[in-house]
Amino acid sequence: MTTTAPSTPGVQLLEVSPEYAGQRIDNFLLARLKGVPKTLIYRILRKGEVRVNKGRIKPEYKLQAGDIVRVPPVRVPDRDEPVPLAQGLLQRLEASIVYEDKALIVINKPAGIAVHGGSGLNYGVIEAFRQLRPDAKELELVHRLDRDTSGLLMIAKKRSMLRHLHAALRGDGVDKRYMALVRGNWATSIKQVRAALGKSNLRSGERMVEVDEEEGKESVTVFKVLRRFGDFATLIEAKPITGRTHQIRVHTLHAGHCIAGDTKYGDDNFSKEIRDLGGKRLFLHAYMLTVPLPDGGELKLQAPVDEMWAKTVERLSAPI
Repeated sequence: MTTTAPSTPGVQLLEVSPEYAGQRIDNFLLARLKGVPKTLIYRILRKGEVRVNKGRIKPEYKLQAGDIVRVPPVRVPDRDEPVPLAQGLLQRLEASIVYEDKALIVINKPAGIAVHGGSGLNYGVIEAFRQLRPDAKELELVHRLDRDTSGLLMIAKKRSMLRHLHAALRGDGVDKRYMALVRGNWATSIKQVRAALGKSNLRSGERMVEVDEEEGKESVTVFKVLRRFGDFATLIEAKPITGRTHQIRVHTLHAGHCIAGDTKYGDDNFSKEIRDLGGKRLFLHAYMLTVPLPDGGELKLQAPVDEMWAKTVERLSAPI
């Protein structure tokens, strides 16, 4: 645990213990300032009000054992009084669990639910599970899925598991496979897309990801055709080798085959035709996951698509 040193009223001085070494400062604060809006945490980071060893740091700064983190006065709600979430949502997420042991939870996240609060949202998957599992004091997301993407999502219940899985994700230890329904007839010859990705902000303030071979980060996705629907659409498997934001969505677009229901990178006409078949969602689903366990074993999981996806594909297959 971190220890709190004596501090001026309202100011916290937190000493980082070895088990938290390597964690980003923003994630460190999000875990400790439960209930404080994410926007406020990033604001005090941007304004330099959070100091590490008396110096200013960026939100991506990675902590080291022994660091002293100065946190300015912020109003933290009583931990015993979390924002109550709708019982229906909690039941839906409880029912979405596909694996759980003493150190790990894996869920089949429904489309449309964010993984964490922020950007106008009071809650996400992690906030919900902190209410569902109040005794798991170290609950943290292992990785993220876009709000509109469904499928397998890992939540660590222990710091040791979080560190183990982060190390596996940095290496080649984790195998994640997605299914996507894309526009057009995907050529069998397109087995891999290697295109550097960079982030940019539009005038509206919306963040976009685009191919940027000069300044972007190396990004690789491996693809395989699962099923064809004439020249209209193709169901493909995508295996991201790197883990960039919106990587699969931008790489499929770069290959000339955007994903159905993608409001940011998609084609409105194609998405409307899929919507007319009942498909009112983003057709990207994390369906397969293989991860190494700390004891040397391996966890292999698959998650089915939701009823809306299944029925839409069924209608696509039906003879005209």
